[in-house]
Amino acid sequence: MSILKFLGLDRLGGSGGAAAASAPDTIRKIVDALDQMEPERARYIASFAYILSRVAHADHEISADEVRAMERIVRDLGGMEEEEAILVVQMAKTQTLLFGSTENYLVTREFYKLATHEQKMQLLESLFAVSSADESISSAEDAEIRKIAAEMNLTRSDFNQARAEYTRFLEVLKNAPEPPPAT
Repeated sequence: MSILKFLGLDRLGGSGGAAAASAPDTIRKIVDALDQMEPERARYIASFAYILSRVAHADHEISADEVRAMERIVRDLGGMEEEEAILVVQMAKTQTLLFGSTENYLVTREFYKLATHEQKMQLLESLFAVSSADESISSAEDAEIRKIAAEMNLTRSDFNQARAEYTRFLEVLKNAPEPPPAT
């Protein structure tokens, strides 16, 4: 399965079809590069990007900081050029906005099948990195990450380990009242 088909963009002409041939050079190069990936690797990166956008959208808003964090993570993860990572993140965001409520679990289960425990932990840490990119992790984002961790059969300890570095960004803790002074 091509990354474009996975993300619902195979209607653009699929792998090197007529639509891709008539696209601007930059788009054609990106489509060709993504289509050259091994199918399993493409599914892995596509599902990783989708899950990142799932968390970024958990609070019904995807900030510019979150988008940049997703692009950086996808670029590093996939060994992609910046333009390719931008396209993958944009496609994932579009799919999340259009089909998120029905596809979230299915995509996470696909990732679960493809990933090792170490890769699942890398995703979990990346989810916290994206949600904290705007220096705030909303309760909705935190709950969505917890839900994703459960969908991937990660333990509470795994969740807490990944979350530990990002607790200072949790809105719920930022808004907590100060404890009374000790007497």
